[in-house]
Amino acid sequence: MPRALPYLLLLPASVFLLVFFFYPFGLVVIESLTRGGEWTTDNFTRMVGHWKFAPAFWNTIWLTAIVVPVQLIMALTMASVVQKLKTGRSGLLYIFAIPLGISDLAAGLIWLAIFEQSGFLNSMLHSFGIIDRPTLYLGYQNMWVIFLAVCLAEIWRATAIMMVIIVAGMGLIPKEYSEAAEVFGASRWQRFRRVTLPLLRPSLQTALILRILMAFEVFAVVMALGGTTLPVLMGETFQWQFQLQDRGVAAAYAMVILGLSVAFSLVVLRLLHVPKGARI
Repeated sequence: MPRALPYLLLLPASVFLLVFFFYPFGLVVIESLTRGGEWTTDNFTRMVGHWKFAPAFWNTIWLTAIVVPVQLIMALTMASVVQKLKTGRSGLLYIFAIPLGISDLAAGLIWLAIFEQSGFLNSMLHSFGIIDRPTLYLGYQNMWVIFLAVCLAEIWRATAIMMVIIVAGMGLIPKEYSEAAEVFGASRWQRFRRVTLPLLRPSLQTALILRILMAFEVFAVVMALGGTTLPVLMGETFQWQFQLQDRGVAAAYAMVILGLSVAFSLVVLRLLHVPKGARI
């Protein structure tokens, strides 16, 4: 019985993964590679041939490339501030983490209330006499404004996720390392770059992979701010599944999102590789 105990403890999690992950994943793979009951790549051909695929692909890539690095810098800064505080640390951490309790759609609606014609931005600019009448910021003729609004909403909404992970990682770093570097004359920036960042690699791995996965799956914020005006991969998956009623192409989009997620996760693991025996 003692030898079988570890396997029995792992059984519920294994069954959960099998039923709610591997089985649906297998169905999506089959759906993407079949059409009319025959094995084919027609779904991928139709996906790539559609005029919205290229804009959706590059919008998602650019959104990830802009949002994730900005969030990483902000999360590191916020975590450093929280770590250095001796009083009020918990209160500041709670304030920083407030967006964690807000859903994607709610965050999109909050920023919609800022950018829409009768929103806060137009009201503020009009009160200062900068504009005479409300401006339509989120129209199809201002794609860059919609993209900027989505970036701001995503940065505001999800930076706290990375910050919490990094704060936890900083809490595991012994203070003696930084104190020893200070004794040897290292500046604050040198201590951060030479001591803190290398020891934060495991936490940075987790934070970056989690955030990249979420960035590739952005949907509700985009729908709230731009609708179908700003195509993204997850939005096109939704459109093909529910609006165009083509599950095969929707599954092909899902496979593209999965492939990008796996590829970028492997890149992060490679860049932030932690050698055996180098962990705290």
